Amino acid sequence: MLQAKNGILQLPGGTLDYIRFGRGQKTLVMLPGVGDGLKTVKGMALPFALLYRSLARDFTVYVFSRRRLLPEGMTTRDMAEELNRAMEALGLSSAAVVGVSQGGMIAQWLAIDHPDKVEKLVLTVTLCRPNTVVRSVIDRWLAMADRDDYKGIMLDTAERSYSEKRLKLARLEYRLLGRFGKPKSLERFRIQAQSCATHDTFGLLERITCPTLVIGGKEDRIVTGEASVEMAGRIPVCELFLYDGLGHGLYEEAPDFQQRIAAFCK
Repeated sequence: MLQAKNGILQLPGGTLDYIRFGRGQKTLVMLPGVGDGLKTVKGMALPFALLYRSLARDFTVYVFSRRRLLPEGMTTRDMAEELNRAMEALGLSSAAVVGVSQGGMIAQWLAIDHPDKVEKLVLTVTLCRPNTVVRSVIDRWLAMADRDDYKGIMLDTAERSYSEKRLKLARLEYRLLGRFGKPKSLERFRIQAQSCATHDTFGLLERITCPTLVIGGKEDRIVTGEASVEMAGRIPVCELFLYDGLGHGLYEEAPDFQQRIAAFCK
């Protein structure tokens, strides 16, 4: 049932990794956050399929990374254009699109610039324009990247993402990743983080015409829960759901997260 497959696309701009799993009649596109800058989805088809197996029952799911080599100054809008080309290359005329964090920023631009591609939109722990909290976080991560401090980025992400209940395990996991999973370069992460700092769809959200679900966490210490409220208030056909007691990592912690997505996208 999982039908997990790793794939590579050769686009005009470069090489892009993606994965596919499930065999449902409906198509679901998922876009990960800025952590994609540290590791693409290459080789991750089976782990993703197992993690999101409840979605695999109803959807054929595609998860797209950004291209392997990113040019300096690439924006979230540029990334959305490349996603549009990737969908066309795979014959995906339209899909329900789920974007998490930076993936949600890219998904906004896809829905604005290519409304025909997006049947339904789920924006999770993301924002439409930078606020003081996210600017501070990004500045901190960029400084760590300049020092080649991969472990620091991982631990800081964990501390800002999870509830106290989940944090103890996350600290152990991220320490191990920080020791053994370091990429050859943090340049790709740096470019993606900078694109978050310049992302701004605030004045264009009314152009998102598809049904939209905004999911946020009231304890989000990276983009804030207020960012979800602001975004939802400007999208014409939109539902808003905020989790109490959860933050940026709610997509891992909330037991009903996948069911909520499936119910909305079906």
